[in-house]
Amino acid sequence: MKNTQKQASGAPVVLTVEDLTLDALTPFGSKRVLDGISFKLHEGETLCLAGESGSGKSVTSLAIMRLLPITSLRVTRGSIKLHDRELLTLHESAMRNVRGADIAMIFQEPMTSLNPVMRIGDQLTEAIRTHQKMGVGDARRAALEMLDAVKITDAKRRLDQYPHELSGGMRQRVMISMALSCRPKVLIADEPTTALDVTVQAQILKLLQELKSEFGASIIMITHDMGVVAEVADRVAIMKSGKIIEAGTTLKIFENPQEAYTQELIAAVPRLGARKGTDSPPRISSVENVEVQTPSTAVLNVEELAVTYGAKAGWFGKGAVGFSAVRGVSFSLKPGRTLGLVGESGSGKSTTGKAVLGLIPFSGKVTIDGVPITKTSQAALKPMRRLAQMIFQDPYASLDPRMTVGEAIAEPLVIHQIGNKNEHRDEVASLLRKVGLSPDVATRYPHEFSGGQRQRICIARALTLRPKLIVADESVAALDVSVRARVLDLMLELQETMGLAYLFISHDMAVVERMCHDVMVMRNGEVVESGSRRKVFESPQVAYTKELLSAVPIPDPRRRNAA
Repeated sequence: MKNTQKQASGAPVVLTVEDLTLDALTPFGSKRVLDGISFKLHEGETLCLAGESGSGKSVTSLAIMRLLPITSLRVTRGSIKLHDRELLTLHESAMRNVRGADIAMIFQEPMTSLNPVMRIGDQLTEAIRTHQKMGVGDARRAALEMLDAVKITDAKRRLDQYPHELSGGMRQRVMISMALSCRPKVLIADEPTTALDVTVQAQILKLLQELKSEFGASIIMITHDMGVVAEVADRVAIMKSGKIIEAGTTLKIFENPQEAYTQELIAAVPRLGARKGTDSPPRISSVENVEVQTPSTAVLNVEELAVTYGAKAGWFGKGAVGFSAVRGVSFSLKPGRTLGLVGESGSGKSTTGKAVLGLIPFSGKVTIDGVPITKTSQAALKPMRRLAQMIFQDPYASLDPRMTVGEAIAEPLVIHQIGNKNEHRDEVASLLRKVGLSPDVATRYPHEFSGGQRQRICIARALTLRPKLIVADESVAALDVSVRARVLDLMLELQETMGLAYLFISHDMAVVERMCHDVMVMRNGEVVESGSRRKVFESPQVAYTKELLSAVPIPDPRRRNAA
């Protein structure tokens, strides 16, 4: 991608946000959410609002779109102007015409933004006909042109499909085509690539830059990932606690950040190649002597693992062949080591992780600490749960919202009838300290914690039974980069002090490089390359592995010239 950074001061101003201040209405009174936000967006410019969750980025975008819930959020002062037109005082009927036609938004999760019971074509034509005087036929042709513009394969067939029939990357392309269908002056992209594979993310970022030039839109990109900022932004505004604490050109922010918070955001981005020439992850713990199992003994052995979905026998033993999600996967994992399982969505990573824990039916042979789980009933698997646990991607969905944190962490002890209530309380307190939380939080509920804190709670729960193996399935993918760095350090420290073995499933190659001793690359259910971290990252043999590595965003805006 060529360097698109430019001085936008001479270009006309499209959007002006001045002194925007927003309060949340709570049972305990008003709470300041945004405090004096001011910025300008110039024609043909990409401005990034960057910061961690809770910094006010998304709320700012919703305020611009006038989509704030009026019962809980209120603008107390400020101005939002599209050219010279004040949006905050605009009548709602007029504002409906502005949305889509003048300002459009791409949301983070396309599956929840698209209507699951409407075909893609119907949703696209609805948006086009709402803002443009077109008949059904013309609107459908325009929808097809937009799908072609965002480079969706077999666009004509996609018009008649439903959202669940498309991949995450395709759904996001549909959202982009819908947002651009009426040629808006301003496009707001709220974390549009957070949930996507690194290769799909690279494609979407490149597509947005190309469409910006083609359609003449100005873009406000909202993200917590400074690697993404370096890839696309002309200017950056760093947000923290509802304020813009630093702003400037992308080069200025990256090369001479003034605020410690900005420096922390940039430093937290995993850099591919940072572990070049090394064989192991960085040492985190200060503990020198760690008791682990004999290194020659594998805690996990997998032979010819295969998983097939949808195979059903019918009359005379005949039936659907089924979809082969995983086939012929074999590996072993020793105590104190991490095996990274990487690949795009649909490659079979998560299916492999679930299969080795006996969570889904499989064929082949799996042995955990010498205990075979092949063709074992769920009741017989109960003792194995003490040997292996799983950390899932979404910490909020992994915790019962009706249980306190203490109850959630102690639940495995109750299920396995280990200890009494007093011992449970002491164990919960010990585990909370181990993951960097105060024992006092045991009486609180999951919704009272941040994403990073919830993931720490999930890690504590996974450690309750003192397992020897942990399967971490995209366990940090949903976290801000700085929070992600702290959680990864915690996992490394726990491995060093407890001798844990990790099966680390991820699509983020930079994170895998930091965490893993060995790597397996999966594609279409098969292992296409494997070896030590050093071998796979520094001397990849397969084109697919090279593609995954090249797609990782690099937190250096000068590198745009290299593409």
